[in-house]
Amino acid sequence: QVQLVESGGGLVQAGGSLRLSCAGSGRTVSNNAMGWFRQAPGKEREFVAAISRSGSNTYYADSAKGRFTISRDNAKSTLYLQMNSLKPEDTAVYYCAAARPISPTYVNSVWGNYDYWGQGTQVTVSS
Repeated sequence: QVQLVESGGGLVQAGGSLRLSCAGSGRTVSNNAMGWFRQAPGKEREFVAAISRSGSNTYYADSAKGRFTISRDNAKSTLYLQMNSLKPEDTAVYYCAAARPISPTYVNSVWGNYDYWGQGTQVTVSS
């Protein structure tokens, strides 16, 4: 059974940092392209960052560039999102997701192209 479990969310002041983790069952992380999405109350789910199966290719939303870093440890079957210089507008539930890759460098920013999802972890940034 495919399972993705996020952790690391919490309450942080503006300008602070958080590191999100996403642990996958079996080879869910190592076999797939991975991504992070977020959804704020009353808003649609939006793309944050993606990483290829090989880890050699990453892609970020403009809102995340320069502040967030996506990475993966396939040996640990874990995906990470390091978030620095957090802003109140980063407040949302953050989800990790896995997508069957077309190639080792495949990345995707469209949530509908992802096959498996975690339950999410809340990130709240206070001003």
